Amino acid sequence: MNEPTGQDAPITAGAQAPVDSTAPERVYTPSDTGPGARIIAVVVTHKRRELLAESLKVVTSQSRPVDHLIVVDNGNEPEVAELVEQQPIETTYLGSAHNLGGAGGFALGILHALTQGADWVWLADDDGRPEGAEVLATLLDCAKRHELAEVSPVVCDIDDPDRLAFPLRRGVVWRRLRSELGDEDFLPGIASLFNGALVSAAAVDLIGVPDLRLFVRGDEVEVHRRLVRSGLPFGTCLQTAYLHPNGAAEFKPILGGRMHTQYPDDPVKRYFTYRNRGYLMAQPGMRKLLPQEWIRFSWFFLVTRRDPAGLREWFHLRSLGRNEQFGKPEK
Repeated sequence: MNEPTGQDAPITAGAQAPVDSTAPERVYTPSDTGPGARIIAVVVTHKRRELLAESLKVVTSQSRPVDHLIVVDNGNEPEVAELVEQQPIETTYLGSAHNLGGAGGFALGILHALTQGADWVWLADDDGRPEGAEVLATLLDCAKRHELAEVSPVVCDIDDPDRLAFPLRRGVVWRRLRSELGDEDFLPGIASLFNGALVSAAAVDLIGVPDLRLFVRGDEVEVHRRLVRSGLPFGTCLQTAYLHPNGAAEFKPILGGRMHTQYPDDPVKRYFTYRNRGYLMAQPGMRKLLPQEWIRFSWFFLVTRRDPAGLREWFHLRSLGRNEQFGKPEK
């Protein structure tokens, strides 16, 4: 599997975990956002050195400097280690001879950041980058004003920055353009967690790190689910962005565009997407979405695609996840 991260924003956008009204009221002491706060960036990569170089160029040139950079390399390539050493800030290169996937890579990087005294961890992948030099400063300011435990930028199309990289649902309406989000400063309760998200160490203590077993796809949604249930304040700062390849093509409209269904054309992506989705939908906080899940996918495969075999594949893969069978697909 060549993807370092799960590209999970599509799953989040397609089945956002609703705010859990049963979550306990939690008194959150805001983390330090001042000049003394130690911010460590964690970037996960896998055999995409040139893309990584473009990402690091922006990550390491923020107006509010990153205090330390950790790169987790699932390809364990010497040329990546050399690139990390050449960065203008303090760095740590973690080369892994075993491909941990996006889930394991971020888990390793986050834990390593905590051992180095991080107050905040800034998460990014190798095929995206902050939109400019003010992203980190803007996120910190938003976290301070709203007393947040986590804050994310808007995730926009790297080739067309006004277009969202993944569709976002506001109420019953799907938004596909950044300009459609309005002039608000902050969107509470929704966040893309591996594309420029700034997460406090205090939040990590409560929600944990991504689940290695998921490997790719669904790992971000699983952490989002925990964040929702924790009762911690979090959300998306609408005044800054992270640029990422557009993933909207996987979303297939049904019922006249009132609902969408995720269908990756690549069979390996489809395997991890549907298997991990089966696991996710069996977890507390997500089960209420099951009726919608069955309606959407049954309609998509039987009515839209007229593909009973596709529905059988979806059912088989989600059954694997529901039963926590986390093996890799046969090559």
